[in-house]
Amino acid sequence: MFNAGTVTVHGHSALMKPLRVRSAGAVMDFLLGLGYTKTKVKQLLKHRAITVNGRTVTRPDHRLSVNDSILLDAKPKPGAEILEVSGMGIVYEDDAVIVINKPSGLLTIATEKEKKETAYYLLNAYFKERDPSRPDRIFIVHRLDRETSGLIVFAKDEAAKHRLQKDWNDAEKKYYAVVEGVPKDPEGRIESYLSETAAFKVYSEPEGEESKRAVTRYRVLKAGKGLALLDVVLETGKKHQIRVQLSDIGCPVVGDKKYGAGTNPIRRITLHAYSLSFAHPVSGKRMHFSTPLPKAFDGLFRRNI
Repeated sequence: MFNAGTVTVHGHSALMKPLRVRSAGAVMDFLLGLGYTKTKVKQLLKHRAITVNGRTVTRPDHRLSVNDSILLDAKPKPGAEILEVSGMGIVYEDDAVIVINKPSGLLTIATEKEKKETAYYLLNAYFKERDPSRPDRIFIVHRLDRETSGLIVFAKDEAAKHRLQKDWNDAEKKYYAVVEGVPKDPEGRIESYLSETAAFKVYSEPEGEESKRAVTRYRVLKAGKGLALLDVVLETGKKHQIRVQLSDIGCPVVGDKKYGAGTNPIRRITLHAYSLSFAHPVSGKRMHFSTPLPKAFDGLFRRNI
């Protein structure tokens, strides 16, 4: 079937010599033409086991040109198991940035009580296992609450970090939130000033020297039986901003008992950072990333409509 040497690894054929592309097209179509199934190709892409002209590709629609050289390796790449165990997924990676999909329950960075179960620690471990000679750190640009899932971008060097943070006010961050109750207005803009108690609980108060201005926009996507699914956009990025301000209008995020929710049916707060857009720190090109509505949110909503 293949014009290259093959070897069986865990029941699958892995190409040990490169293939030469004879006609342009998507990498998925090319490998389907060789007899691979869609499931197997997706698995190889997920494990970063396909290289084109020496560069790893992770998208099934990656375009191939005539005479491109493709190499497959069915063995998982070093570090892949670290991400699988943690539940993190890599959405995009290049020489300057890496975008991940963080699961709920995982810290972004370390606290005094937890040093290792964090996205930052696990990504460093992933890179170190993949390339032991690599500098032992990535750089934090922003963060998500432990309870919130979704997209986070990390920088691979300090220059990229500084450029991203410098331009961060121009980044666009969007969230899905399932809330208790239905907002009075189908669309709205919430503005308040936030402060924090000694017990680390954030609350709204009149403008003061210590309080920080926070602005959130929302749009109701659907509603029924006392629940609403909201599309939420941050104009500012303050700690617990969405959770506090939605509670302020009488619609706490489902599962968020810290800020007034009465129910927790899926054992997590229903807040997911689904869309992230920012200027690339090197090219300046606008980058857009998105993830679908979490299945648990969708299942919850179907049961309640």
